Amino acid sequence: MMKFGVGQPVRRFEDQTLITGKGRYTDDMHFDKAAQAYVLRARVAHANIRSIDTAAARGMPGVLLVLTGDDVKADGLGDVPCHAPLNNKDGSPRHDTPRPALAAGKVRHLGQPVALVVAETYAQAQDASEAIEIDYQTLPAVTDARAALEPGAPQLFDSISGNLVFDWDNDTSDFAATDAAFAKAAHVTTLEIVNNRVVANSMEPRNAIGDWDAAAGRPVLYTGTQGSHFVRDPLAEAVLKVPKEKLRVVTPPNVGGGFGMKAFVYPEQVLVVWAAGKLKRPVRWQSDRSEGFISDNQGRDHFARAELAMDQKGKFLGLRVSLIANVGAYLSPMGPFIPTRSTDLVSGLYTTPAIAINVKGVCTNTVPVCAYRGAGRPEASYLIERLVDAAAREMNMTPDRIRKINLIPKKAIPYTSPTKLTFDSGEFVEIMQAAMEKADWYGFRARQKESKRRGKLRGIGMATYTERCGGGFPETASIEFKGDRVDLVMGNQEYGTGLVTSYKQLVSDRLGIDADRIDVVYGDSDRSPRGLTGGSRALPVAGSALHEASLKIIDKGKQIAANLLEASAADIEFGDGEFRIVGTDRHVDLFDVARAARDPAKLPPGMEPGLDYTQVQNPAAATFPNGCHIAEVEIDPDSGVTTILRYTIVDDCGDVINPLLLEGPVHSGVMQGIGQALLEEMVYDEDGQLLSGTFMDYAMPRADNLPFFSFTTRNVRCTANPLGIKGAGEAGAIGSPPAVINAIVDALHHRGVRHIDMPATPSRVWAALHAAG
Repeated sequence: MMKFGVGQPVRRFEDQTLITGKGRYTDDMHFDKAAQAYVLRARVAHANIRSIDTAAARGMPGVLLVLTGDDVKADGLGDVPCHAPLNNKDGSPRHDTPRPALAAGKVRHLGQPVALVVAETYAQAQDASEAIEIDYQTLPAVTDARAALEPGAPQLFDSISGNLVFDWDNDTSDFAATDAAFAKAAHVTTLEIVNNRVVANSMEPRNAIGDWDAAAGRPVLYTGTQGSHFVRDPLAEAVLKVPKEKLRVVTPPNVGGGFGMKAFVYPEQVLVVWAAGKLKRPVRWQSDRSEGFISDNQGRDHFARAELAMDQKGKFLGLRVSLIANVGAYLSPMGPFIPTRSTDLVSGLYTTPAIAINVKGVCTNTVPVCAYRGAGRPEASYLIERLVDAAAREMNMTPDRIRKINLIPKKAIPYTSPTKLTFDSGEFVEIMQAAMEKADWYGFRARQKESKRRGKLRGIGMATYTERCGGGFPETASIEFKGDRVDLVMGNQEYGTGLVTSYKQLVSDRLGIDADRIDVVYGDSDRSPRGLTGGSRALPVAGSALHEASLKIIDKGKQIAANLLEASAADIEFGDGEFRIVGTDRHVDLFDVARAARDPAKLPPGMEPGLDYTQVQNPAAATFPNGCHIAEVEIDPDSGVTTILRYTIVDDCGDVINPLLLEGPVHSGVMQGIGQALLEEMVYDEDGQLLSGTFMDYAMPRADNLPFFSFTTRNVRCTANPLGIKGAGEAGAIGSPPAVINAIVDALHHRGVRHIDMPATPSRVWAALHAAG
């Protein structure tokens, strides 16, 4: 068993299926008589809909159904909901932004669904959509959140004055103490920071198949999600207005990435379920890549003005942040949560006594913003790490020196931050020092001189980071014995994260079962419990549920084994999948005990039959993964091209189930962070038309943009869960953007460049150099 045990670098069990082309995704699910759906989308960003004429489309060959916003109203469908309640700083509730499945009366962003055409073939549905005549009254559009707050800006909703959806103060803010800290400061560093809008671009585009289960009298939705219940419950209760049990949501065994983008309900999922119910036959919809650019929830898009107050030695006294978050045309399911609660982490790993934070959520004529890898934590980390680096330069201190002065020392753990987060474990200074050693920090100036000799500009940048994971709602896990096999029934969804391998390893280790005899069951809302894969919470919470369930099975198994072996339960020990009488060779196999557990005659008096166990794991507290990233870059001043020469990562993920699996998400996260830092950006023109809507103009990171990584861990067990795991899913995406931009600014500051916004494209770097003279 040890080769599959906890801590072993086991290769992913999932990979054989995937690399041999046997993965089963939503598009691989085939149904008899399946119709094809085409979503007609708004070709303008902001307009009143004067009229929609669908008569010609309805009469075209193969067309089965044409639906518009008027049909949505007639059938009484509810709006796609936002899950996150929020009160403004004056105590009033945030505004609502009603989001119909199909636009009625008005469109508010390019790509908003306006009509659904269902036909026998996709080509027929697409052809019929071209026969739909829509009379738009085009309105002025606004895509920048700061511009949307200006007097006279185009208004998206009559009910939302000035496009201000919410105006929120972090409830831990102490404005008086912060003002006092700034009043006595020897120096204040101020920086305006843009966190650019990006697209998730998962490998598999979104998809949905609606079907009608005649026997059960209810619809079924097959779709790639990160947790079937998180789609089923709001779709049923808020949109279809039926009890959640009247809808079944099935996610296939394989989902090609999600990054938070596939976690929640979309209009297209509503539409296929609705259409299938009308036609009483399956209805398929598959997004293409261009469609994804104008319909998938997007990420980031913040503007912040940040101020850091320090004493004469560089010790932090106070932090003041005013943040404007572009929420898009409608609040996504988690839209208000991301820019607000992420500010709990805005002080990073630093001892900052006083903090004052205000966040304004603003609607614009853009695709809604929702969770994207890190969901607010990368934004918070980027803000504080850029600000700290700028402060170091202004204070004539090195980046490592100012951090050493202000990082939470090991002796202060557990440490409660000004935003009331309690860091239960960590060695933040030591991790930074380990990263500096790995990166040969003190040998950098020699390398910089060598680059200068070749006419290049070389820079080095560091970023410490933390994130909050593993808290919030519970996760449920069931261990069920099926003959000589075991089912692990989970609420989490596997979508490339390696959860199947991790769960098998954990239960193999705890129960002594060969991993090949363990099956992981997930994805069907009728079979799997409520759960979600996201926020690095799967192993800290759901993994802990498996751990606790295993212990309960062992405890009960000892009593049953004692009865079978005619011994005292106190004399029974468990190991290697067997219950034994201590000091003897008498034993009984775990599976034999499971079979006996079904026979009341073989159980101790009064014991409930069965050895299966379901554990609902309520997280006691959040976990705080952390680390230090160091990037080293070289810039060609003639072209502005940035090359990343070295990249060093030292992370603290807590205890680790599988060190081999750990590297994958860290590397991919760094890749996504580098993509945001150097390449990726959603660009709209003044009319709200998308200028970066394909891979020809939206630059994704490629192999030649990436360095070889030096990745090590300095793990400190956390106390928030029984496994001691902190999580690692977002780590790379959090630490990399500030490390890369800090390195670029380090290379450019001798030329007078104080800051550069992401993405630091060649043209932007070249322009910054020439503007600085």
